[in-house]
Amino acid sequence: MSRPVPNPGILDIAPYTPGKSPKAEPGRKVFKLSANETPFGPSPKAIEAYRNAAAHLEDYPEGTSHILREAIGRAFGLDPDRIICGAGSDEVLNLLAHTYLGQGDEAISTTHSFLVYPIATKANGAINVIAPEAEFTADVDAILKLVTPKTKLVWLANPNNPTGTYLPFDEVKRLRAGLPDNVLLVVDAAYADYVSRNDYEMGIELVATTENTVMTHTFSKIHGLAALRVGWMFGPAHIIDACNRIRGPFNVSTPAMLAAIAALEDTAHQQMSKTHTEKWRNWLTDEINKLGLKVTPSVANFVLIHFPLDKGKTAEDADAFLTKRGLVLRALKNYKLPHALRLTIGTEEANRLVVDGLRDFMTSNSLGSK
Repeated sequence: MSRPVPNPGILDIAPYTPGKSPKAEPGRKVFKLSANETPFGPSPKAIEAYRNAAAHLEDYPEGTSHILREAIGRAFGLDPDRIICGAGSDEVLNLLAHTYLGQGDEAISTTHSFLVYPIATKANGAINVIAPEAEFTADVDAILKLVTPKTKLVWLANPNNPTGTYLPFDEVKRLRAGLPDNVLLVVDAAYADYVSRNDYEMGIELVATTENTVMTHTFSKIHGLAALRVGWMFGPAHIIDACNRIRGPFNVSTPAMLAAIAALEDTAHQQMSKTHTEKWRNWLTDEINKLGLKVTPSVANFVLIHFPLDKGKTAEDADAFLTKRGLVLRALKNYKLPHALRLTIGTEEANRLVVDGLRDFMTSNSLGSK
């Protein structure tokens, strides 16, 4: 029987797997620490704005996200006409791939980078080229070595998910300078709000001074609006124009826009979340290291924990052990990190329970003995 057939390569793409949300043993509270969600939720002002929008759900949203682009422009000192908004930064990343990648083109990402990059690349018939990392960090020289005449785009998560590492601004500038002018550099700054390093810049300066660089950001992390799917990109006018030509109309809902604007304006909520994250990220890193487990230094709202290969002490064993206690971390086999788990920084209670759980796991004689 004849039936529609997907385009070549589509069925070769591994679908994105979100963080799991299983149930714990009876009587245990569940802490979902697998999806890099903020433990505080959105600003109360954002919730109020969202609720107020419910009175006019019959109206289509304004099609260009004008009021949201204006608010982002005010918050970051940007020209709103050089901003495009999407249903999460994922939509914007896919718009870029659809606009600039085609059959036989190449796009470069790094070994442990965000899984949306290869999906967006392959969905447009392009080839996903993987650059090796150095200490779980993007390596500029390794990326540049892989550039060919077929290279059209480079994906750079900075900070990177799931490793939590970052490239200093000088290194990002060196990458841009080493790429051909016709290669688009995409700086994905989803976790920029958590970084407090003097040598970090989220990409705005580079976008403002080049014609071939864009940066993307999201409201899903520190702003706590993951359920509403709001993201944005700052780029050269010609790139914004090209992406707008294929962007779906009304792609950001009115409640999402109004909540995002209110979230941007609540700087106290953002600072509270950042301060909490820095404190407990440092504490978790120190305490987990004391248990004999290696933690990759992170600047984001999560940490990468490496486990031994010994039977009964692997990442898979630890994942099962912690899940029974209601502590849900992210397994990373699909990120080519089968011996690691990613832990989102949670509430004080969750963070302390994770360390207690890992301590019991590392000292237990067999899986599930405690």
